[in-house]
Amino acid sequence: MTPSLETRASRRAASRKAAGSGEEIGVTVHDVARDLRRDVAAVELPLPIDGAEEASASRDRLLAQLDEHLLPRLKELSSPAVVVVAGSTGAGKSTLYNSLLGENVSEAGVLRPTTREPVLAHHPLDADVMAAGPVTELSRVVQHEGVPRGTALLDAPDLDSFVQQNRSTAHQLLEAADLWLFVTTAARYGDALPWQALARATERGASVAMVLNRVPKETLTTVRGDLLQRLREHGMTDVPLFVVPDVGPHEGLLDPAVVQPVRRWLTMLAGPDRSRAVVVRTLKGALGALPGWVTSLADALDAQQEAADALRRRVEEEVPAAERLAREAVAAGVVAGASVEARWRELSGTVGVDRVKVRGDRARSTRRAGRAREAALEGLRSDVVDAAARTLAASGARVEERLRAVLAGPGAPAGGEAVAPDGAVRAAAREADVPGRVDAWAERADALVDALTGGEAPEQDEARVEAAVKAFGSRGLATLLLASAAGSDDAARLLARVLGEVADAAVSTLRDDLGDRAAAVVDAEVEAVLDDLGPSEPADDAAAGLRVRLAELRRLT
Repeated sequence: MTPSLETRASRRAASRKAAGSGEEIGVTVHDVARDLRRDVAAVELPLPIDGAEEASASRDRLLAQLDEHLLPRLKELSSPAVVVVAGSTGAGKSTLYNSLLGENVSEAGVLRPTTREPVLAHHPLDADVMAAGPVTELSRVVQHEGVPRGTALLDAPDLDSFVQQNRSTAHQLLEAADLWLFVTTAARYGDALPWQALARATERGASVAMVLNRVPKETLTTVRGDLLQRLREHGMTDVPLFVVPDVGPHEGLLDPAVVQPVRRWLTMLAGPDRSRAVVVRTLKGALGALPGWVTSLADALDAQQEAADALRRRVEEEVPAAERLAREAVAAGVVAGASVEARWRELSGTVGVDRVKVRGDRARSTRRAGRAREAALEGLRSDVVDAAARTLAASGARVEERLRAVLAGPGAPAGGEAVAPDGAVRAAAREADVPGRVDAWAERADALVDALTGGEAPEQDEARVEAAVKAFGSRGLATLLLASAAGSDDAARLLARVLGEVADAAVSTLRDDLGDRAAAVVDAEVEAVLDDLGPSEPADDAAAGLRVRLAELRRLT
């Protein structure tokens, strides 16, 4: 027994050596491929620019290739080579599969469409090296002595099954396989599906063989020649082609002689040397296909960044003019409007708010009358605050409309429509944001009055300020300042009578403050778009990261 074990060990060692850097690939390249998978998964392509949709699909396929085949296979190179038997509906895959094993192991699925469970068969002596992974998780695993050592035969669902689950599983299994045994028929080999599948295999560097099933004897030569010509045209001159003649209506397994060429070829792949060569050949083919995919994905990321930068510049160009318009609307004194004027007339008629007596330069009033005016002025404050809120909201709506025209209208930069502001979303955001800004503005007026009465007024004006507070109350006087800053000429005239030049600085401060808040509303609209575009200078350059991983793979392989 010992010599036999030594011989087996020596054969395995020789196979490793024959495979070149096979073991090195399994150890070092796996780490890099795992890092690449993480970087690819982090790729985002949010802007619908040219090529983005194709790049997104390529990213998903690259992830599938890494998850289903490369990473599991790099992790365990000694596992049997997985040969997937695949094809379209009615191609006779399961019958061929069972005939190769000499036993009905996989149910042929007479009733269609049905959800079929994939079957993975391997030799009992390969059980200790049969690695767990996507293939074993998706399939019913059986041990069968009809499977050549060093290989595992996988019967996959139809690629064009009516059942979505079948199609999805079939494509997953193809990604995970080391070799594709593609089955088609004399009647359907010209369909698009076989060539799409074969192109996909070639794209990812998979080893492929083809079975042309159910070929009538009278057309065998013609059909075989035509198929070989098609394979040459698709650059697949090295693909083994097996022809299974049409045996007519039958049940059960095919005659062993009919499938003998395929079985002989599978046996040729068996054993540690040959099966490992298949694994490494497909693995290297898959690794060789990565540069094109990763490079195109990195280029797509660069294109996304360039498009985002162009959009960002276009949006930022709108800021100065939009802020200027917002400030000018406040400075022009149009905030107050008709509602404030109507409220003033009402107050003038009911409490005589503008008929306060002034002797010398001081208002004359009792505190009781002052408290009454202060209470009455609450309605004016409410109207001024509402008018200011409308003005700020209108400034925001105006820039939102402008940004939408710039980003989604005629001549808009590529991808602009994806980040153009949503009217309903932005209106709701302003509705939540503007009242707080205006309330803070009104509180600023209260603070200014407190400052004037707290000793910040010029000494010669202290008595005048005290008299004005007595006539209107602190909050009432602040309301008059707000109304004047909002553009009420009536409030401005009254303040000139009771405060004179003392009111000018406070009114100017409040008007500038409201202008700043209007500009801030504009900025919020712009920032909402810029936030959707992401940071202007990403801390982690995703495209550069992908290229670094690619350089590492090239160095190791």
